[in-house]
Amino acid sequence: MWVFGEQEIQEAISLDMEVVKAIEKGFFTLVEKRVQVPPILRVDLSEYQGEVDVKTAVVKGEPYFAVKISSGFFNNPHRGLPSGSGMMILLNVETGFPEAIFLDHGYLTDIRTAAAGAVAAKYLALETIQTAGMIGAGTQARYQMKALALVRSLDQIRIWSRSRERAEDCAKEMKTELGVRVEVFPHPEPVVRGSDVVVTATPSTTPLVQKEWFHDGLHLTAMGSDSEYKQEVEVDAIASADRLICDDREQSFRLGELRSAWDEGRLRNKEVTELGDIVAGRAPGRRSNKEVTLCDLTGVGVQDTVIAIMAYHRLKQQKKGVRL
Repeated sequence: MWVFGEQEIQEAISLDMEVVKAIEKGFFTLVEKRVQVPPILRVDLSEYQGEVDVKTAVVKGEPYFAVKISSGFFNNPHRGLPSGSGMMILLNVETGFPEAIFLDHGYLTDIRTAAAGAVAAKYLALETIQTAGMIGAGTQARYQMKALALVRSLDQIRIWSRSRERAEDCAKEMKTELGVRVEVFPHPEPVVRGSDVVVTATPSTTPLVQKEWFHDGLHLTAMGSDSEYKQEVEVDAIASADRLICDDREQSFRLGELRSAWDEGRLRNKEVTELGDIVAGRAPGRRSNKEVTLCDLTGVGVQDTVIAIMAYHRLKQQKKGVRL
């Protein structure tokens, strides 16, 4: 069994177009019914503002599959720690024996999640955009902007976060790494109203985005809701979008941003398209410059298996890791 540490994993794999294309292919295999994805195993530790998810998927034809343990403890920043952590285990599909352990502290999850956002923007955002908006300024929100910059040119970023200090720190990072103008706002409204693409990436349990802020041509990717109690976008806003897209319909209705609107019966007569169907050409991407699109990404196990296999091959090629 191989064991890989966080630093060598980061040196071997980064957020680039090769990763985006691999995750895009993963969505394709999902709708082609070539993936076995069991329900998410979840543990909530509300007294510590924490949660742990276990995700996995077996892709037909692949020799390995990943089991991913991902944690989010949202008081950690007050302790000087990142809110997210975790690890991945790669298993042999024929024997079930562990092939590799990735001690990545959630890094591979961050990369594959950001890549999914890039896939959504590739098909659903306007071809030409000027401004992107961030609701949230944590690690995943930052990766989402870096991923968006792989598929669209950006001139400006608008940021809102509950923590002004974190938003200002994020602004400095975005200016340095993406070379764009960045402005921090005290309220999410001008972020949504003034952006062509908006990404919400918070653990919020109360809606942050309102229907009245939507405008022609807006694309919104909602990343934060992955449990029954989270919600970033109000139900009226979800129901008002011209197009609703998600990574996995069943999972989104159970845990994602679409859950609240589904539970209230607001989506019964509204089509919800899986992102993989758009990737596969079975459904259109953006249909007009006026269309308002909303994509709910809850994170599917196929993304973890795809990124783990890619990381394993790169690490082996670079002769990294320890063999036990």
